[in-house]
Amino acid sequence: MRPAELGLYWHTLRHLRPVQVMGRVRHRFAFPSIDERTPLARRAATGPWRAPLARRQSYFPPGEFRFLNTAGRLAERGGWTDVSPDKLWLYNLHYFDDLAAGDGPERRDAQRALMQRWVAENPPREGVGWDSYPVSLRLVNWTKWALSGNTLPADCELSLVVQARWLRRRLEWHLLGNHLLANAKALVFAGLYFDGPEAEEWLAAGLRVLGAQIAEQVLPDGGHFELSPMYHAIALEDVLDLINAADHWTGALPPGTGEHWRSTAIRMLGWLAAMSHPDGEIAFFNDAAMGISGNLGSLSDYAVRLGLDARAGAGHSGSRLLPCSGYARLASGPAVLLADVGPVGPDYLPGHAHADTLSFELSLFGERVVVNSGTSCYGVGPQRLRERGTAAHSAVQLGEADSSEVWSGFRVARRARPVDRVNAREGGTEVVECSHDGYRRLPGAPLHRRCWRLRPDGLEVLDRIGPSPLLRTARYFLHPGVRWRGASPRGVTLGHASWPREVDVTFGEDCEVEVEEAEWHPEFGVSLSNACIVARFRGERLATRFDW
Repeated sequence: MRPAELGLYWHTLRHLRPVQVMGRVRHRFAFPSIDERTPLARRAATGPWRAPLARRQSYFPPGEFRFLNTAGRLAERGGWTDVSPDKLWLYNLHYFDDLAAGDGPERRDAQRALMQRWVAENPPREGVGWDSYPVSLRLVNWTKWALSGNTLPADCELSLVVQARWLRRRLEWHLLGNHLLANAKALVFAGLYFDGPEAEEWLAAGLRVLGAQIAEQVLPDGGHFELSPMYHAIALEDVLDLINAADHWTGALPPGTGEHWRSTAIRMLGWLAAMSHPDGEIAFFNDAAMGISGNLGSLSDYAVRLGLDARAGAGHSGSRLLPCSGYARLASGPAVLLADVGPVGPDYLPGHAHADTLSFELSLFGERVVVNSGTSCYGVGPQRLRERGTAAHSAVQLGEADSSEVWSGFRVARRARPVDRVNAREGGTEVVECSHDGYRRLPGAPLHRRCWRLRPDGLEVLDRIGPSPLLRTARYFLHPGVRWRGASPRGVTLGHASWPREVDVTFGEDCEVEVEEAEWHPEFGVSLSNACIVARFRGERLATRFDW
């Protein structure tokens, strides 16, 4: 192994927690035996079950599925593990999200038959369907389907018991984060759905893990600690589902549990409101795409059905610094700006991080203008690396380096860290500025500082980078709906069909400006053509103005 590769491994692995290392050993080598015969009785409900978040249709009987905007068919025999080379697509096949689709009741008989087929063709411990994460999501989806007025066949109900027994012995301590949260949620659902001492043990174990993980994963400002708006929305749905279950089985949980989940959900709704554009969809920082989780509107509606204050997120649509998660929202006149002024994620869990420190997105007159490029795929490959790299974000790149050393599919070695973050209001101008040290490893050890100054009639972005022989490249990716004309050191003019006027983009220092073809990835499996304003400069300063 070359010294550079050794360095990547060292700077990646040195942050792991001991529980992750030991958990990986156990997960790889321990395959516990489980009781596949003894069923459990169901616990009696004591309260209502309210309609959960609705999903897109993903199952098209008799055998076609559509996940991640990619269609596939389930073979007549043995197709559960070989219908797609994409592991994430296969995982989705085993989630059974279609059970929660808005039009799901129209396919009730077909859904029931598919569940029975899964039981018959996926014996315990065999195949990716028994990986702990799909077990967790499937267990909750099957349970929610039964709680929505459907009858689980006896073989499926017994399978739920077997899946819960398996999951109890296979919690994902080697991964932690959103995976462990999903594991614990599934144990709580199984422990509430079934009755008896074994179910009570699942419930107690799930609650223990949830208590510790919610305290760690939901930051004081309401954000999920992996710092991905998409995974935040997924975790928020998890908390809302838990509130739903607590109301359905009143008295089964320790006093105060449901109230704690409610206060957590309200904080998380406020964070999601701050990190959503005026179009109601999430900003693209770290791994983020539309269509995977609920958006602000659908999650707020679910919260209302559970009796939470519908105005929980309404007070967070103005300017706001999210100090714990490291994001800033600036709002002035017709503009909303969202900026990344924080770390890439937890040191021991940066798997969903992008090298996007000091990147930003901008909406104007209700439409997205400046964007990050989004996420279209997982796995290991050049497309995944491109989408995680600094050059795919509205940020400044020094030479060919990434601000954080992203590598493989979910690895990060040396990470950019925020320095000297400032948030202020100067008259009618909203200001946020921050530095990061991600380029300190490069010649000259430069620090990058970026300042955003948002006024009702414009935005100024000021970049300063310390001495270095490397070329600086500032990129401003444009939403596909934005048109442009002209490209010179004097600037570019932007327009949009719904805007009342055009936007002038100008540069205050000597630089080479051009507009390049690019791609925007609003959903997994989707790539749309867009444009990117590229300004290359060698000085230590670049001022960019957007005037409207």
